[in-house]
Amino acid sequence: MAWLVLAAWPCVAWAHTGRAPEPHDLWSSWTFAPGVIVGLALGVWCYARGVRRVWHAAGRGRGVAPWRVACFAGGILAVALALLSPIDKVATALFAVHMTQHMLLVVVAAPLLLAGDPGLATLWALDVGARRRSTAWWRSARVLPAIWRTLRLPLVAWTLHVATLWAWHMPSLYGAALRDERVHVVEHAAFFLTALVFWYPVLERARARARIGTTVLYLFAAALQCTFLGAAITFARHPWYIGHYATTAAWTLTPLEDQQLAGLIMWIPASLAYLVALVPSVLPVLRSPPRWTEPTIAGVSARGIP
Repeated sequence: MAWLVLAAWPCVAWAHTGRAPEPHDLWSSWTFAPGVIVGLALGVWCYARGVRRVWHAAGRGRGVAPWRVACFAGGILAVALALLSPIDKVATALFAVHMTQHMLLVVVAAPLLLAGDPGLATLWALDVGARRRSTAWWRSARVLPAIWRTLRLPLVAWTLHVATLWAWHMPSLYGAALRDERVHVVEHAAFFLTALVFWYPVLERARARARIGTTVLYLFAAALQCTFLGAAITFARHPWYIGHYATTAAWTLTPLEDQQLAGLIMWIPASLAYLVALVPSVLPVLRSPPRWTEPTIAGVSARGIP
């Protein structure tokens, strides 16, 4: 988890610079940011090295399942799409595209990267000596493990994630992120890192077959709050974000229409992502055989039924 945060930091820290693009700038708006490219390359190299060593020791496909490798690749692709494609620059012009960028990081990239089991792969990417020292240091440390145990509590993780989403969509903070590059860095980092914290208990519980009811409530409540925030943005009578007032006309949208589209993106696709994440947790329960059995003669008699 710690490596994932460090490797992703240069990616989420990249913010927007320069003039807001117009439609004719679309295909020339790719972002070749060294920090993002190096961060992604480092993450892929470290993960691939670890998986290769695990498969060499345990057999191909064991330790880290192939579907987890595919999830990690999908997460890397989602980060690249959000921060290197024209989405990154067009986000300065349209709130709807800005919302798409953030949702890619929060409900696509973060869970996919965690589903790839980067912790195990990273540990095996280290040499044997470094691996043992790292494990011994973590076991002997007190403060950081205690903080991590607190952060991964469902109530804490959920609250951090939801509070971050609502806070950064308040007009004052969102406007500050558009005006100040340093604030924008904090915004991207806050969205992505709190998303990692949020999705970790979901994936951990799915692996441990923990209480299904808690996971269902956890994700359903997240989808519900996303619906509320998306609906509030969609049905606002006036545009909230003045930073986009002068940039939407080139895309044949009014500021209010741009905001309504952004609200719908959060309301429907993003909320749906939380509900889709319920499937891996609920499916094993639906597949399990019923706990009741056909009553025997002795059982019927014992209940006093003739």
